[in-house]
Amino acid sequence: MEISEHSLNEEHGSIDTRGNSGKPWWKKIFAFLGPAYLISVGYMDPGNWATDLAGGSKFGYSLIWVLLMSNLMALLLQSLAARLGIVRGKDLAQANREAYPRWINLILYVLAEIAIAAMDLAEVLGMAIGLHLLTGIPISWGVVITVADTLLLLFLQRKGMRRMEIFIISLVAVVGISFLIEILMAKPSLPEVALGFIPHLENQEALYIMIGIIGATVMPHNLYLHSALVQTRKIRRDRESILEAIKFNFIDSTIALNLAFFVNAAILVLAATVFFKTGRTDVARIEEAHELLSPLLGSLASKVFAIALIAAGQSSTITGTLSGQIVMEGYLRLRINPWIRRLMTRLIAIIPAFLIVTIYGDQEVDAMLIFSQVLLSLQLGFAIIPLIQFVSDKEQMGEFAIGRITKILAWLITIVLVYLNGQMLFGEFKGFFINSGNMHWKILIVLGACFLIFVLGYVLLHPWIRKKKQTRSISIHPSVYPELEFRKPEYKVIAVALELGSSDSKLIEFALGQGTEGSAYHLIHIVESPSSRIHGEDSDDFETRQDLEQLKDFQKQMQAKGFDTRVSLGFGSRTKEIVRLVKESKADMLVIGSHGHKGIQDLLFGETVNSVRHELNIPVLVVTA
Repeated sequence: MEISEHSLNEEHGSIDTRGNSGKPWWKKIFAFLGPAYLISVGYMDPGNWATDLAGGSKFGYSLIWVLLMSNLMALLLQSLAARLGIVRGKDLAQANREAYPRWINLILYVLAEIAIAAMDLAEVLGMAIGLHLLTGIPISWGVVITVADTLLLLFLQRKGMRRMEIFIISLVAVVGISFLIEILMAKPSLPEVALGFIPHLENQEALYIMIGIIGATVMPHNLYLHSALVQTRKIRRDRESILEAIKFNFIDSTIALNLAFFVNAAILVLAATVFFKTGRTDVARIEEAHELLSPLLGSLASKVFAIALIAAGQSSTITGTLSGQIVMEGYLRLRINPWIRRLMTRLIAIIPAFLIVTIYGDQEVDAMLIFSQVLLSLQLGFAIIPLIQFVSDKEQMGEFAIGRITKILAWLITIVLVYLNGQMLFGEFKGFFINSGNMHWKILIVLGACFLIFVLGYVLLHPWIRKKKQTRSISIHPSVYPELEFRKPEYKVIAVALELGSSDSKLIEFALGQGTEGSAYHLIHIVESPSSRIHGEDSDDFETRQDLEQLKDFQKQMQAKGFDTRVSLGFGSRTKEIVRLVKESKADMLVIGSHGHKGIQDLLFGETVNSVRHELNIPVLVVTA
């Protein structure tokens, strides 16, 4: 299904900030707070826990400065993503689709989907480990249980973006409070913690862990997500309002990412205080950390640790699904139901996780976590480089393009991140290439690496390769507007799908309001009794007779008032029968009521309005009952 050009179309501009003019800045900012908190969960997800635990247990507090540096890098890049969404009204995927050739966009889309699936793999494993640690259920069962959050996401999206943001912020608060409790129980030495902010590296192994911490910090899906989420705020398009939105979103990002920094620093400080100080310098696995917390801090500490892990995994997986929706709509202009999109992403993560845990056991969980981070690192450059190019483009961004100093800092961060991720990848594959054998796999990996380097080079040099840009706008509107002819449409036959309930009179009134003097009205109703599903038109049960009698009563009332009216019953599938009867009556318009099902009920009863609308090529007037 092709879609409009808006990112996250249902939520686009759903939070109106235009009524804030004249209010104090501290009141205005509350309307903008929210998007960055959904972003922040990606910086405290289970995939980051292993590097924080390893850094703290092996080197004490000495790597806290690395976390701070990573946080500052992330803050700059996320603020650029927000700027793109605010100024151009496009998310990163849409901007890529407009700028690059189709074959490049297809590659970028596939890489983005791989990154999102890899991220979701980490969240699945994190939640499964958390459930295992809290309840004792096997990790393989925990992996299967994570399918249930598909329904949770559907429910939250029905409630609107504001409530989803509140839910995510609540989960982030659970994680933050959990580690605050852990820190208070561990009682770290604050002067020693402060020394950890002084940059230094003790040895080569510390360098490798530093690479892992930085490499796992900036996640590519967050850049897509942030550039779309800022568009949920409706703002005026004048210079002052745009600058104000950029400023408030930067404040939002600063607060949210500092909370993420606190969580990561707390994990590292906890590991340093509890493990490094007691001589346990080999703790890198999440399960090991949980097992050792009980004897060292008590059973409460281990339970709080597991709860924080579940909250981190759940919050991250929701934002990952939104990212998947954004890249699919942005690159392909294709929209599918959010719960189907969620289920697709989750199954891609669950199937390999379940198989590996079932076949090889829990010991391979951490290897899968590392593998997910490797896949994420592959995508990073393909997201950051286009982002910097877009926000630097004065032709597209105008006066809101970033300045020279910001541009230099952004490119330096990109070089550092791409290099460090390259180093991490090299370190992961180094042992594989040293071993003899597996020649076919080695050739395949080398060819894949060369291809990705070529694509990355093309993306980097694209502005210079095509100096005269041929803008391929993704807008569905024509660039030249014809002269409009304002003529009221005349509908010869108007079909009305009745529920035979309290809303029927309202539906008929709306149908009459669309008609003209010569219009005919076709009242239809679908019988869904067990008999009608089996026997169809041959059904003669009580419900069928009663429904037909009610339709004919409506017909008599309308004919008495001079309206040309006919009636028809359908049997069985509501959607198929409505479409069939409308087509048979050669109706020019359909009036239908929204059935009022929400959330999980849509899965149980179906989305009749949407299904019917997609099958018909005539106007469909949806009346809220």
